[in-house]
Amino acid sequence: MFIEDDAQMDSFWVQSAIGAIKAIAFVYDIITLPVYLVLQKPWKRRQDSRRVKAKIIKNDEHELTYRTTDPPRDVHVKMLQENIDTLEKVFNYVAKTHSSKRCLGTRQILSEEDEVQPNGRVFKKYNMGDYKWRTFTEAERQAANFGRGLRELGQKPRENIVIFAETRAEWMVAAHGCFKQAMPIVTVYATLGDEGVAHCISETEVTTVITSHDLLPKFKTLLALCPNVNTIIYMEDQLHKTETTGFKEGVKVLPFNQVVKIGQDSKFESVPPKGDDIAIIMYTSGSTGTPKGVLLSHKNCIATMKGFVDMVPIYPDDVLIGFLPLAHVFELVAESVCLMTGVSIGYSTPLTLIDTSSKIRRGCKGDASVLMPTCMTSVPLILDRISKGINDKVNSGSAFRKALFKFLYQYKVKWIQRGYKTPLIDKLVFKKVAKLMGGKVRIIMSGGAPLSADTHEQIKTCLCVDLIQGYGLTETTSGATVMHERDMTYGRTGGPLTVCDIRLVNWEEGNYRITNKPYPQGEVLIGGDCVSQGYYKLPGKTNEDFFEEDGKRWFKTGDIGEVQTDGVLKIIDRKKDLVKLQAGEYVSLGKVESELKTCGIVENICVYGDPTKQFTVALVVPNQKHLEDLAERHGLQNNTYEELCSSPVIEKAILKEIADHSRKCKLQKFEVPAAITLCKEVWSPDMGLVTAAFKLKRKEIQDRYQHDINRMYAS
Repeated sequence: MFIEDDAQMDSFWVQSAIGAIKAIAFVYDIITLPVYLVLQKPWKRRQDSRRVKAKIIKNDEHELTYRTTDPPRDVHVKMLQENIDTLEKVFNYVAKTHSSKRCLGTRQILSEEDEVQPNGRVFKKYNMGDYKWRTFTEAERQAANFGRGLRELGQKPRENIVIFAETRAEWMVAAHGCFKQAMPIVTVYATLGDEGVAHCISETEVTTVITSHDLLPKFKTLLALCPNVNTIIYMEDQLHKTETTGFKEGVKVLPFNQVVKIGQDSKFESVPPKGDDIAIIMYTSGSTGTPKGVLLSHKNCIATMKGFVDMVPIYPDDVLIGFLPLAHVFELVAESVCLMTGVSIGYSTPLTLIDTSSKIRRGCKGDASVLMPTCMTSVPLILDRISKGINDKVNSGSAFRKALFKFLYQYKVKWIQRGYKTPLIDKLVFKKVAKLMGGKVRIIMSGGAPLSADTHEQIKTCLCVDLIQGYGLTETTSGATVMHERDMTYGRTGGPLTVCDIRLVNWEEGNYRITNKPYPQGEVLIGGDCVSQGYYKLPGKTNEDFFEEDGKRWFKTGDIGEVQTDGVLKIIDRKKDLVKLQAGEYVSLGKVESELKTCGIVENICVYGDPTKQFTVALVVPNQKHLEDLAERHGLQNNTYEELCSSPVIEKAILKEIADHSRKCKLQKFEVPAAITLCKEVWSPDMGLVTAAFKLKRKEIQDRYQHDINRMYAS
């Protein structure tokens, strides 16, 4: 009884305190509103947000085609004037224009030390120094020497060469060295399994592979699967000497810097590529089977770059933090835009990104705190994790702190929607959250997968950034649509780029038609210079997914979208993710997963729908920290992770959390999983259940857990 009274008393005091703060905020608003009105001109922001971004240029009974209303901006015009139509010309131009400016930065690792954790375990951590920079001239010169070094080693122009390495400055230098000799690079995800890597190397018939110190040991087994490879070049490690013995006889293994040195004395001239030459054979991560090689020409890459510079505001003193895989077209094009506009790129890794990253020694700063970037690229997976981290931090505080944060968050969202900024609250509260990424980030570009509206709103609000979502595919060189930075809505992907058109085509089977109300819906097609020539050595699949019309190349994406009244695209479904249940309702598995991933307890989830049943089920990888908290609430704190995943009590509790979260996300009753199985393993690319880009491999997951799926439907 006394505990209940204390709780009620606490609640009363919290509500009273928040009530007083609301009253102060109300008075503050009345006094300061005229000042903010004059200084911030919120009506302009609202007009920009509502402005029509695209118009219909072709309309018939089966399809609608949209084109942007925006003209090309300065950098796009400059690229046309200077005839920059290849990535090789980009680097030549910027080396002259930004010669002594910082170009590519690498954080120095001073030493690796043992650090004892509170639980007594010992982990190896980095003691890190400052960033060391190559200027634009130095980077261009090193790339030229590397390209000539490859020629000296026997690599010829227009012969494929593989880059299989983590994101780092040498990756970019190596790629541009290849472009200078008209050598197409084959990009392979660093997290791809051995079978996938061997497939990419064998299919493209390469003889030379560029890799890194960490990935080199894989080739002791890989070389047996890749008989053509005779040269391996590895990017060195800052601390450790690389072991180069024990490889197949007759294969040359040499360091990156040695190739650069060989190139310094070479007499080989550069071999400039043409616009239609292949720049990159980029392997997709393979969510529906074997990875496919997408042929991207220099013209394709330059087109998307032109589109991006027209949509994203970039300033000369900007700094980008690069940590996403450069084997992903979105990161490669984003970094190419930075090169073109003279933006410095500082490289990082997920293990050293922030102060609390797993490899950062106590008392040492993470890369973001040292670099203090103004721009970053991200994917929804990372943004969802940041969002959950913010929620965990808030929920672990007192009742008053929780209530205060909730009020301030809602207060800021309300004024942002009216076109205002909230400098005082940002300074007192949210800038402290923004310190996580160094405190200067003003823009985050998200791509690679749909971003949920809730995560979009929370990251934008709490990190005080413009979070710009884009939509594109490897097959369209990442180009299609990008949000306008002043768009105040969430969960949409923006209007078409200046280099392509967007088309909606009826998909009768899923009831998506251009006559649907309130907005036209259909399969999304993309047409323009950013569209790939097709798939490497797959003419049948190329003819199926690509076509020419009136001199323009088009790609059928398989995504379902709707175009709203302001000409902005929203992705609402994917043809392959759509399941029709027994009662006739359609469930978009991807949409449901995207919403449920924002639930704190869910680390990863795969929803399954059997067309002969009336409900869906789900396989859930639980978040370890949340699982432990839940176990404590149910008196199961002494159980292991595996035991908790098998506990009917925990399963029931998580199913309830998912059901409650589904209601908040406004999911339909038939979309909410009626039964779940908790998976004991965290899904990783090594297991073959997710791709290198962490997209679900549905078929493989279904095969592995078929017994559990049968059990869920039987129950």
